[in-house]
Amino acid sequence: MAQQATPLRSARLGRALGPEPAAVSAVVLLLPTGDETSARRPSPMLATASVRALGRKLLRAGRDEGLAAHVVHYRYRGWNGTDAVLAQDALWGADEVVRRYGDVPICLAGFDMGARAALRAAGHEAVNSVLAIAPWLPEEDVAVSPEPVKQLVGRRVMIVHGTNDERNDPELSFRLAARAKKSNRDVCRFEVHADRHGLHQYRDEVLALSSNFVMGTLFGKAFARPVRDALAAPPPLGLRMPLASGFGRVYR
Repeated sequence: MAQQATPLRSARLGRALGPEPAAVSAVVLLLPTGDETSARRPSPMLATASVRALGRKLLRAGRDEGLAAHVVHYRYRGWNGTDAVLAQDALWGADEVVRRYGDVPICLAGFDMGARAALRAAGHEAVNSVLAIAPWLPEEDVAVSPEPVKQLVGRRVMIVHGTNDERNDPELSFRLAARAKKSNRDVCRFEVHADRHGLHQYRDEVLALSSNFVMGTLFGKAFARPVRDALAAPPPLGLRMPLASGFGRVYR
């Protein structure tokens, strides 16, 4: 009996969250978390859990403006070293948005490992902004090239990280933001004082901040003062802007 070839896995876009607008004028690609190493396909329900609330919040704010939101379903659960599977699938997702909707601006919005994928895939020509929440980043090693930031030039970037994140070191996202800010002033970073990895303690504040950033970058809406000040401020204040109970605290 002849053997059948194992089909190659492919990434896919989930169905549009909520009712899709009649005319799509901008798209948010939601990038869920994953594992550092895994050849398994992600569970659809578990994969979307980390970005579902964010997607709902963004759609409530932007549906009347023509915003559509899709979750990227990765080929594999793992980042898988230099393969950077999640980032490659994010790039594929941006290509698919252009194929479906034409020349519309895209915001890449990711959580944890999906946030790293969003930062990595920012160089796609259709991407105009990146929202990275509690990003998973590799430990810095003098023998290895640092996480790239040149792809962030020309994009507005917001990083949000809890100061008590027990899984992903917030200092690493600060260092990445500091390097990116040298060539792109439109990079800001908010520290959520005393919150942990899932940012549950100040969930409403984080979602409101994220919504304001996305509406401002995709539709030109006015930024709230914290976002406006963070984008305008020079480092380090523009990178360690406090949020929630830490508001008003001076960082470094």
